[in-house]
Amino acid sequence: MTDDRCFDMSKSTETRMPRSGCGCPRPAPELAGIPTAANADSTLWGMAIVRLFASARDAAGTGRDELPGDTVGAVLGEARHRYGERFDAVLPTCRIWVNGEPADELDAIGSADELAVLPPVSGG
Repeated sequence: MTDDRCFDMSKSTETRMPRSGCGCPRPAPELAGIPTAANADSTLWGMAIVRLFASARDAAGTGRDELPGDTVGAVLGEARHRYGERFDAVLPTCRIWVNGEPADELDAIGSADELAVLPPVSGG
């Protein structure tokens, strides 16, 4: 287990590194839970944040979830499975965006990405 003795506490949390010779491979305690390419186990990668709006949110019963998948299509497949027929009926009318950009079902996605399901909306 890592404790503060392993780290140079005179540094800011962004630059704190293990003290020389401590042999500790872990990042500072404040950063230990943040997945990176170097420290994430494979179950963390591919858990995209999914944001659902309007009728998609109503059909799913939630506005936010984390779903597994390494492509947009795989995440949407998990969403169909998790949320059922009502959500599956709404999905074809929706636009799918990842990180604020239009997305295709073959686009790669990971834990740092946010997938938005945006049904058509009308105003008046």
